[in-house]
Amino acid sequence: MLLSDVTSQELILLDQEWSNRETILDNLTTLLFEKGKIGDKTAFLHAVWERENISETGFEHGIAIPHGKSPTVKEPAFAVARLKQPIADWPTMDGEDNVSLVFLLAVPQGDDDGHLRLLSTLSLALMDENNVRALKAAPTIEAFLSLLDNHHAGTEKPLVNDTGQSIIVITSCSAGIAHTYMAAEALEKAGAARGIRVFSEKQGANGIEDAVNAGQIAQASGVIFAAALPPKGKARFNGKAFINTSVSEPLKDADGLIDRLLTHPDGMVNEAENGDRQASPNTLSFGRQIYQGISTGISYMIPVIVAAGLMMGIGQLLASTLGITDIGNNSYASNDNTLLIICHFLTLYGAMIMKFMYPVFAAYMAYSIADRPGLVPGFVGGAFAGGLHYTFWSVTGGIPSGFLGALILGALAGFIANYLNHHIRLHKHLQAMKPMLIVPGLSVLILFFINFYFVDPVFGGLNRFLQQFITEHGTSSTLTLAVIIASLTAFDLGGPVNKSAGAIAIGLAADHIFPLTARVLGIVIPPIGIGLATLIDRFIVRQRVFDDNLRVTGTTSLILGFLAIGEGAIPFMLKNPIITISINIIGAVIGALIAISLGSVQWLPLPAVWGWPLVQNLPAYLCGMGAGIVFIAFANVLIRYYFIKVGKITLN
Repeated sequence: MLLSDVTSQELILLDQEWSNRETILDNLTTLLFEKGKIGDKTAFLHAVWERENISETGFEHGIAIPHGKSPTVKEPAFAVARLKQPIADWPTMDGEDNVSLVFLLAVPQGDDDGHLRLLSTLSLALMDENNVRALKAAPTIEAFLSLLDNHHAGTEKPLVNDTGQSIIVITSCSAGIAHTYMAAEALEKAGAARGIRVFSEKQGANGIEDAVNAGQIAQASGVIFAAALPPKGKARFNGKAFINTSVSEPLKDADGLIDRLLTHPDGMVNEAENGDRQASPNTLSFGRQIYQGISTGISYMIPVIVAAGLMMGIGQLLASTLGITDIGNNSYASNDNTLLIICHFLTLYGAMIMKFMYPVFAAYMAYSIADRPGLVPGFVGGAFAGGLHYTFWSVTGGIPSGFLGALILGALAGFIANYLNHHIRLHKHLQAMKPMLIVPGLSVLILFFINFYFVDPVFGGLNRFLQQFITEHGTSSTLTLAVIIASLTAFDLGGPVNKSAGAIAIGLAADHIFPLTARVLGIVIPPIGIGLATLIDRFIVRQRVFDDNLRVTGTTSLILGFLAIGEGAIPFMLKNPIITISINIIGAVIGALIAISLGSVQWLPLPAVWGWPLVQNLPAYLCGMGAGIVFIAFANVLIRYYFIKVGKITLN
């Protein structure tokens, strides 16, 4: 593809004095509209900003490639702005480079193949630092276009002093577009300079491209997995030396990665054909496996929370529009209005779906560690954490271990299943019994005893202690009791401690002893505050401090927060429990104390937005709520930014 086929001299603007991202995107969109490439400027610009809010479009060398896919785009095209002065408010993958060269891509809706080809061609043309330097210095638009067209990134790199040696590279990134191709290109160039032929397979959004064949695999000295996602078909490389690295690392030191593969590989690939991973030496560290497991579990848990929250939200919103004010007690289930009955069961349906949040999280956390053998024990461990065993066993008064139990049981399920899968050896005629019977059977048996003798007593006991603490301090002074109720309401976002605090608070309110102000604020402040943090981080510290999954979850958490559903923020708590829980508690306490001190009172258990007009002294209530939300949002951004800078948190 010639890049000049999808742009023109009129769409390239050199040496502009624009100073911020909003101005650049607006002006380039206007240019595309004026040249007839798009039919609706507003609709296209909305699509561009939607993409910007998903993940960074800034790359290395001061390049940004924003893009939008919309029905209003008439034909694939891109516009270019070269800036006189680099701007620092454009989030980049490395968080450092100031952007000075912007390519805005317009792609018709449904043109996935054209979209990816355009992005990949442009990405490869821009990954050559010398070419980028030349583009930034091009004296004319004609010279600029010529540099784009004459850079044949896709041609095979000539080998220097051909050694007859070859390696394989598997690349993929979370978006499956630019870095997938750029990492492969960097390794191909580094290999060619050493006389090593590099066969690169791209596993991006367009599926597997340039798949390596059996002959290339047999010939190769090893494999580099430069991937943000689990590589597909890993068993093909059994017996080959390998290294694992991030998809961005080849852009920094491709030659060093090749040298590491040839001299100090991470181990030998040993992957079962059915996808069940066999342990190999020198793989990911224990801490990295835990971190990767948590990230994987959260990514699969998010749709459960979203689906549950959506069902509960629809049920509650419809009920409120039909005149129901006391949403919490579901008394409208016996109403003669069929629509209200449907609302009741929709709300219960959402609550039922939410029960599977921890089982799904723990199952996929274990899956990340042990692959398929970890799924069943992980799911069972998550069921224990959610307290489903108390329901099925008809145990009254049982206190589940909650999110801490899900973390521990999910990790243990993965490590136990992985260990058993690797160390149990059977005759070849009995091999089928191992994944279907022996590994899952032994894993869940071991988990039963771990949960029975350790997790439930320790973490269920911790939750029970907090319940008793609430009860014993139920007659404390006004502000002290407000601090206790707000803290424990915000502690586990709808978990057993939260519910215990709610039971005490509602009981005190029913006897007209103490209002529910602290309780209702403790419900809504954390999810709204965390959701807001994911939207404002790039404006506060000029980069993203949440990964792609958490940014999507943040929007959900924000919406659910207004509906008084705190579970939308649980993925943040699972990812960084100490940070998130501490900030949530402080924010909830700040909000409650300010609102109560200013004279706000809420006697009704209506924390959702439709209950706000029923609050006495609503301005004071909103003032306290706003203070708590702002504290949580800014604290999350600044603390995470600090830990990213010192290397304690990563976004990979």
